[in-house]
Amino acid sequence: MADTEIPPLSPDDAKLIRNERAKLTAMWVNGVAVASVAVGGISPSVAIFSGTASALTASALLVGWTLLAGILHLVARRLLGALRA
Repeated sequence: MADTEIPPLSPDDAKLIRNERAKLTAMWVNGVAVASVAVGGISPSVAIFSGTASALTASALLVGWTLLAGILHLVARRLLGALRA
């Protein structure tokens, strides 16, 4: 197999790669935020309806998971705000 060299990246290529990495990271963080809402909304609801948790415990879980999801969503927005034109 021939030994080929990879040409150096132009500044535009480097910027594009950085932007795509930031978008992928933001998408992953936002996905974790969505999962947090699902866990925080579904689990307490199931616990209340099945009688395995008190309303206070379920409410605390709901608030905690929702707060975590909000913070993660803001982190994802901050990552997207760092994109370069």
